[in-house]
Amino acid sequence: MLKHIVMFKLRDWAEGLDKAENIIALKAKLEALPAHIEEIKSFEVGANIIEASVAYDLVLVSLFESKEALFSYQKHPEHLLVAGFVGKVCESRVVVDYVI
Repeated sequence: MLKHIVMFKLRDWAEGLDKAENIIALKAKLEALPAHIEEIKSFEVGANIIEASVAYDLVLVSLFESKEALFSYQKHPEHLLVAGFVGKVCESRVVVDYVI
């Protein structure tokens, strides 16, 4: 099994919305993915609740059977739509993938 963790730091303003609105929008878009992508075994999205200079705004913790399943998820058209939104509203993101 492969755990895939992504942390997102959003821009203060993007796509006509402020950071708080885009956090809600991105969270909803991410949470919709499991209904469309069968490779996802587990999927959890959480918004940060404690402000700190080193804190990111949103985190995704997901589980896949293999690297191949993760790669398939990353190429899925629904994921690519969300990734396009991420590119517009995020100033940075960090990713960790590891075997469990």
